[in-house]
Amino acid sequence: MNRLILLLIPVCFLIISGCQSDPEIIFQSTVNEEYRPTYHFTPESGWMNDPNGLVYLDGEYHLFYQFYPDSTVWGPMHWGHAVSRDLVNWESLPTALYPDSLGYIFSGSAVFDAENSSGLGSEENPPLVAIFTHHNAEEAETSSDTFQNQSIAFSLDKGRTWEKYSQNPVLKNPGIRDFRDPKVSQITNPDGSKSWIMTLAVLDHINFYSSTDLKNWSLLSEFGKTIGAHGGVWECPDLLPFKTPAGEQKWVLLVSINPGGPQNGSATQYFIGDFENGEFTPDDTMIRWIDYGPDNYAGVTWSNLPTEQNRTLFIGWMSNWLYANVVPTKAWRSAMTVPRELSLFDVDGTLLLKSAPAIELEKLRSEEFEINQKEAGLPSEAVELKAEVKSDSFSMTLSNEVGESVIISKENGLVSIDRRNAGQSDFQRDFAAMHSAPMSWEAKEIRIFLDASSIELFVNDGELVMTSILFPTSPWKNVAVSESLNSLKIYNLKK
Repeated sequence: MNRLILLLIPVCFLIISGCQSDPEIIFQSTVNEEYRPTYHFTPESGWMNDPNGLVYLDGEYHLFYQFYPDSTVWGPMHWGHAVSRDLVNWESLPTALYPDSLGYIFSGSAVFDAENSSGLGSEENPPLVAIFTHHNAEEAETSSDTFQNQSIAFSLDKGRTWEKYSQNPVLKNPGIRDFRDPKVSQITNPDGSKSWIMTLAVLDHINFYSSTDLKNWSLLSEFGKTIGAHGGVWECPDLLPFKTPAGEQKWVLLVSINPGGPQNGSATQYFIGDFENGEFTPDDTMIRWIDYGPDNYAGVTWSNLPTEQNRTLFIGWMSNWLYANVVPTKAWRSAMTVPRELSLFDVDGTLLLKSAPAIELEKLRSEEFEINQKEAGLPSEAVELKAEVKSDSFSMTLSNEVGESVIISKENGLVSIDRRNAGQSDFQRDFAAMHSAPMSWEAKEIRIFLDASSIELFVNDGELVMTSILFPTSPWKNVAVSESLNSLKIYNLKK
């Protein structure tokens, strides 16, 4: 803290949207249950991990997720289900998929089969099709290597009810213990025909498969056995087309890995390259991470977004397998990140992936405060903070009345979130830590989303991102900034 230059003078505020000048910001809690987020999605009760089956249909964003309704620790996996029309307000729906004789329902994806290529619907009522991993837990305890297989289910009522395909599995395991997490998308071939492409995690690499009907799959190629981070098992892949800033076509392959992330435990790496004739070829062997914080894992993107949206929309699981089962929440465990819009940007000739907060999050802003001093109060647990960066180093400290704090900073080319003094941490020995990320280019502005038990930092609108969960024993009530942060704005966020 000795590098901070703080002006310890009375705090003044200007409320932009009202007629009263210099109002005092009075903290008013928005949390009804300890650590329950205000605007991040959480299950009403039970355990949640990976987002699954992200698909848009008729004005609704569907969010399925790994779910165990009978406990707050991982168990027999189901697909939980929620929908939203604005990515902010979520309606929890009945459990979509239950374990059966073929096993637990592990991660996967969902598509809108508009041409009824699967034959599971009709021309008049095309189906939603979920593609997921069946995990046979009993076989997993034996010497068998074929206990994970790919299966499908379909819905003819906009995802409200689901029927599993009678001839599951549609892609049988060839003898690999980790053979899971199918992400399916549709591509148009050079001759104008369409194919379904499955991107599948296979132990330490990716397999690509092709199908015309979502039932019969053929292996196209493999990628990654000697490329990228390999500290753990590869999981939850996603293959995405993008345009570069120069207008060139590129493909990005997301691959989650556990353990082996930059902060230990779970994280998601990505590769930039070309996907042609069923093969992914990376531009280089550089290891890149979509989020340098410890708590954004298994994120994937929505399918079937309307063309006019012209965006790639992503959400991740806001936790880490190092401590996900033991964090100090009671009726529920885990939240999702805020939704993010992905795009490519260029830093000195190197392409990187940008993750900007989805535009819909601005709907949460209920009050706006422009802060003209270096210290201020916070209006609730749910806030957004924005500031301009005027030098190559900066610091922001969030604190409460019991002496806890979290520090966000950039110094010597490293952006950091320090949660060593941020509240409860005795549930796991490595939780209290300072996490850092390299950033060689200029930081021009920062944007922070704060909720009851999380902080998400976006530098330059997502050119560098860090996500961290936190468990303060009392809510954050104050913010202090260094001289190099100007034009500080605080938004009180309400649904």
